[in-house]
Amino acid sequence: MKKTFDQIIVGGGVIGCSIAYQLSKRGYQVLIVERDQIGCEASSAAAGMLGAQGEFTQASPLFQFAQESRALFADLSVELWEEAGMDIQYVHKGIMKFAFDQQQYNTLKSLATFQQEAGYPAYLLSTEEARKMEPSLTEELHTVLYLPNDGQVSAYHLTKAFSLAAYRHGVMLHEQEKAVELLRENKKVYGIRTTKGTYYADQVIVATGAFGDDLLPDEYAIIPVKGECLLLESEQRLFQTTLWMDGCYLVPKQGNKVVVGASSIPGKADKHVHAASVQGLLSRAEQMVPQLAEATINCFWAGIRPATADERPYLGEIPGINGLYAAKGHYRNGILLSAITGIYLADLVENKSVRPLYYDFFRGGQARDPSANVTSLE
Repeated sequence: MKKTFDQIIVGGGVIGCSIAYQLSKRGYQVLIVERDQIGCEASSAAAGMLGAQGEFTQASPLFQFAQESRALFADLSVELWEEAGMDIQYVHKGIMKFAFDQQQYNTLKSLATFQQEAGYPAYLLSTEEARKMEPSLTEELHTVLYLPNDGQVSAYHLTKAFSLAAYRHGVMLHEQEKAVELLRENKKVYGIRTTKGTYYADQVIVATGAFGDDLLPDEYAIIPVKGECLLLESEQRLFQTTLWMDGCYLVPKQGNKVVVGASSIPGKADKHVHAASVQGLLSRAEQMVPQLAEATINCFWAGIRPATADERPYLGEIPGINGLYAAKGHYRNGILLSAITGIYLADLVENKSVRPLYYDFFRGGQARDPSANVTSLE
């Protein structure tokens, strides 16, 4: 019997599951094909920061896209609890960025000025002011930039909630099944062939993160960027705000745990965690919160971020191949952008009008140079 769907999504990470959820809510029959398990790659490795301000230093459509996505999470956390019975652990306690010297202060001051001019709250705090909010912070600070609107979620729980909510709306989830070929005829896609079968749909969305480049034209190449993290556990909760300095961030989680991340190694896709990376992260973590020296190491891991050469995700229909869409390359912002990406891709698939600002920026029908260098911001 011919297995036919309205849309097939290749890739079961947070982006693919978000898109599937949005499409299924609109009444479409959707199939997700995942080569391993749902959320097994970058989606479960991520720290879960919603750094819509802390990650951006200048105005751009991507910056605006990030603001709109962050604004969705308060309601989304309630919606996914109702739809999937899962707590995505949404925390809205802000982010603090640290400066330890004058040069870093100048950088934070410029960032604060940009954010304020853009209409978003951003406050430069003295060491004393910052330590009133978070007493465990080091006294060896120059300045802190406080961004109260940023926050965090559990990346693992967010991905699982999207997938479960999608499943409850009728989405079929095929794990341990790799897509090996797109079915195409006359510059139009009509399905996929996998390691286990053939499936048909007039629309196929490739959301394979740092992998699956063989399904798309060469100009959609992804640059893998390896990131190593570790999880610390302390006897008591030391802070509530996400903390960030050059080369390290600390994301407090439930159960007195803290995610410490992350290294940034372009071009590497292995999952080995190196002693030097752990040592460097621990040193920076202790520099921010001295009491973390007494914490225990719970575990450590590595994930592979999907970067593009110009740090813009590929979002849209592939020119010249009707029905084939890309939704990948979110780099450091996959969790943050997952909420709006699902809506945006569902609108494109339905041929609804989307803001030209975004369409032109993310795709615009122009091939982008995949050979430029990825800039590491961590």
